[in-house]
Amino acid sequence: MTASHLAAVCTDLTGPSSVQILEQQTVPLQSGEVRIRVYAAGLNFPDLLMTQGKYQFRPDPPFVPGMEAAGEVIEVAPDVESFRPGDRVMAGSKGGALAEQWVVKETAVSPLPAALSFSEAACWQTGASTAWHALVERGHLQSGESVLILGASGGVGMAAVKMAKHIGATVIGTGSSEAKREAILQAGADHVLDPADDNLAAKVKALTDGKGVDIVYDPVGGDLALIATRAIAWNGRYLIIGFASGQIPSFPANHALIKTYSLIGVRAGESPRRDPELAERQSAALRELAALGAMRPHISHRYALNDMAAALTVLEQREAIGRIVIEINTSS
Repeated sequence: MTASHLAAVCTDLTGPSSVQILEQQTVPLQSGEVRIRVYAAGLNFPDLLMTQGKYQFRPDPPFVPGMEAAGEVIEVAPDVESFRPGDRVMAGSKGGALAEQWVVKETAVSPLPAALSFSEAACWQTGASTAWHALVERGHLQSGESVLILGASGGVGMAAVKMAKHIGATVIGTGSSEAKREAILQAGADHVLDPADDNLAAKVKALTDGKGVDIVYDPVGGDLALIATRAIAWNGRYLIIGFASGQIPSFPANHALIKTYSLIGVRAGESPRRDPELAERQSAALRELAALGAMRPHISHRYALNDMAAALTVLEQREAIGRIVIEINTSS
């Protein structure tokens, strides 16, 4: 363990340009903590939003973004029993992953599944936990049902495509370019549509024999959200994941009443923190899925830590398909 390490530090809430690679002092571990040598860290849309001060969790600068990573345990606190130095692990938390070292609580760490590389594991947890929590815990998706996944070429969208197919659902995804639509089909979607299509809702209904989809999975928001409500089935479930478009939609209550669909908020990170039983259930399900290699992420861009600002800009410009990974010490 060295006395200092490098980290990507957000120095101001002005977006990617505010991120600098700075030396950080290595601090002693507190009770229940694990220090990880980060080999790879996954970049998520909330990381970008945090650098702009637009995410629900709004840390004050300077701070190190990054919600998930994979690597090797360097050191554990004396009261940590589940891990030891040398263990290959992945971890998730609210921030701090985009650094050569990351200190997290023991409860945030999981063994690295044999089915995933370091880079894949670094991009797995956020998307997988969001997809599982939304579709299984909140949406109660059943085999044989249908789901419309908006923004299906993004990290949480593509994880949802794979999770829904794992459950046995019919999946319709949206993608804004030919390359994105092809990637969505490669991920397992049954059908793919252009979100800019004026006849999007009608085409979704046509693909579901006029019924509409049982679930809409929406990490996008904006005008597309209201179009999607026209494609939802009687008693359907509308899962509100986030607002990657930057616009928060206002849903007409009378429309939800007439079609009897439910608007369901999804907080895959916060909900388990508030509900210990859910946390155990979610953790067990995710361990099983990770061991199977389910929801294996598609990685379109790989960057070194020094290129963090460029990586965030790719995310900002919606150029990523699937995930972006920052490979730090080594990659596998």
